[in-house]
Amino acid sequence: LRAMLAKILADITPGDLKYSFFTNSGTESVEAALKLAKMYSDRTTFISTTRSFHGKSLGSLSGTAKGMFRKPFLPLIPGFRHVPFGDIDMMRKTFETCALVGEDVAAVLLEPIQGEGGIILPPENYLKEVRALCDEYDAILIFDEVQTGMGRTGEMFASELYDVVPDILCLAKAFGGGVMPAGAVVAKEKVFSSFFDNPFMHTTTFGGNPLACAAAIATINVLIEEQLPNRAKELGEYFLAGLKKAAEKHGDKVLEIRGQGLMIGIEFHQDKIGYALSKGMFDEGILVAGTLVNSKTIRIEPPLTISAEEVDQVISTFEKVLNELNHQ
Repeated sequence: LRAMLAKILADITPGDLKYSFFTNSGTESVEAALKLAKMYSDRTTFISTTRSFHGKSLGSLSGTAKGMFRKPFLPLIPGFRHVPFGDIDMMRKTFETCALVGEDVAAVLLEPIQGEGGIILPPENYLKEVRALCDEYDAILIFDEVQTGMGRTGEMFASELYDVVPDILCLAKAFGGGVMPAGAVVAKEKVFSSFFDNPFMHTTTFGGNPLACAAAIATINVLIEEQLPNRAKELGEYFLAGLKKAAEKHGDKVLEIRGQGLMIGIEFHQDKIGYALSKGMFDEGILVAGTLVNSKTIRIEPPLTISAEEVDQVISTFEKVLNELNHQ
């Protein structure tokens, strides 16, 4: 099953992504990606972005941006620099500066769309420009698609939305179909070949176990057979339009509603409004999620199998709760 799943991933991932290492979680996928990038070159500098979230173990936490999660565990892994997400000029200057001082960049670690940061979409051409920078400086591009992968954004992988192929792709969360802890790091041959001489350089006891692999294969099968990525795209557009219409008269509370596919964020002017709206939605039997990095934004990330009727129910409840907040 492990071999079968690896073959499937080689077939469905973008470009020449080819070899997989299986993990139990997104954090583990990011850790494996960082180690792969370090083994590929003799460099130790990594660039991550503000508002990013990559996990909470020491390596992935070094890439994560939120100070509250980082401070108790400082110093973290040395060599990490953070630049503002979406600011390609700052990214370029950081590359240039690192090269000038002899601390060349090993890899850039990015979420194509930031999840915990508050559903932050990249500016147009940003990801392509980051790809070009990595190519220019012979650095690895790592996409953390733990949240955006597996059809959530309207394509199987968000990298396909932006027509960019990373050197390493991190997967988890929905990878196990929501029932099994399962993840994967998929890499191009030139990068993954670092493990060929000694595969025991990075190991895991339960990663790639038969049950997890069966769940991942079944998940991919359903995503493809039922065309769920395309469904997420169409329903997501409908969902986003409905939520925006419901919030039209509430500009004093709602700052912005944004998203891609069934990955939607509602940002409020104040944290307390978001908390009150979330509680109101809960009271009506609808679960929404906060974000770990940006507490002014709540997330709506339903199963990709959600029906149009259920979408309508969420929109009408959202409108009702917003109206009720007016009268409090």
